[in-house]
Amino acid sequence: MESKKKWIFNIIFLLLIFAATFYGVFHGKDMGRIIEIIKTVNPFWLIPGVICVIIFIWGESIIIHYLMHSLGIKVKKWICFLFSSVGFFFSCITPSASGGQPAQVYYMKKEDIPIPISTMVLLIITIIYKMVLVLLGIALVIFGQGFIHRYLSDAIFWFYLGMGLNVVCVAIMVVFAFHPNFAKSIMIKGHILLERIHILKHRKSRAKKLVQSMDQYRGAAVYLQENKKVLIVVFLITMVQRFALFAATWFVYLAFGLKGTSAFTVILLQGSIAVAVDMLPLPGGMGISEKIFLDIFLPVFGSMLLLPGMVLSRGLGYYTELILSAIFTIVANFTIGRKKKSVVEKC
Repeated sequence: MESKKKWIFNIIFLLLIFAATFYGVFHGKDMGRIIEIIKTVNPFWLIPGVICVIIFIWGESIIIHYLMHSLGIKVKKWICFLFSSVGFFFSCITPSASGGQPAQVYYMKKEDIPIPISTMVLLIITIIYKMVLVLLGIALVIFGQGFIHRYLSDAIFWFYLGMGLNVVCVAIMVVFAFHPNFAKSIMIKGHILLERIHILKHRKSRAKKLVQSMDQYRGAAVYLQENKKVLIVVFLITMVQRFALFAATWFVYLAFGLKGTSAFTVILLQGSIAVAVDMLPLPGGMGISEKIFLDIFLPVFGSMLLLPGMVLSRGLGYYTELILSAIFTIVANFTIGRKKKSVVEKC
């Protein structure tokens, strides 16, 4: 019942944010004119934009497969792609992308992957995923002050807020990932506190399972600490994955037949939006992403094409990702763990 209530809340919240975003962006605008402009784009340039989104989803599946195999867990690449799709779908529809990893852990458990291992793998992915944004932001602050003043002046507050939140988030996750004894101590003390204030009933079995889980977690953490090459490979794949999604906006730019702004600049601008909105408690950064796009991409698209450009860019970067990941999440629901269930039923 609690799970159903949470689902209903998330759906209502998503619809409300979508409605508010739609009203805020298009209120007072000539929708007919915007649609007519969008019809003039070269659709062939949007195809590589869609491919960029697929690479983004596929990239995480490659990382999951690689990390699982490095930990001695054999899992098919196709199943890893479904894990990735599940994560992106639930991240797209929940505030702060909070639903992605719990959903992935659930589906990984259906494939008999231990929860401490799946949690550790997803934690490493999240750390490096956010670290790419942190490094991008730091690089812009140190080497790109001219870029920031030219393009980001109207969104400077959101950029630095996002930077700060990402730095804090990465620091906390690094402590948990690479100081497992400290993480174990926190979890055990937290469990005791919850029992003392009567949020949880005292159960020795639960405490025992928690200790066992954290010991497995520690084993995975130690392994990854001793295999720095694994982390380097994951970082490089994540770089390709994240910048592939940023590049989708470049193909929107080309679809309008525009020239004069380099791919590097467009990708950095889209990356700046990601830095700003990644930690905000909005599904897919909805609302604020559109606002920042309209603030910083004006010199790139011009006043006439700015809104149509935003529609297509967000259509690729968020809504195409949402639709594709939703389709494969449905596939995951009917395939992951199904063979094991069939074997049990036959027995």
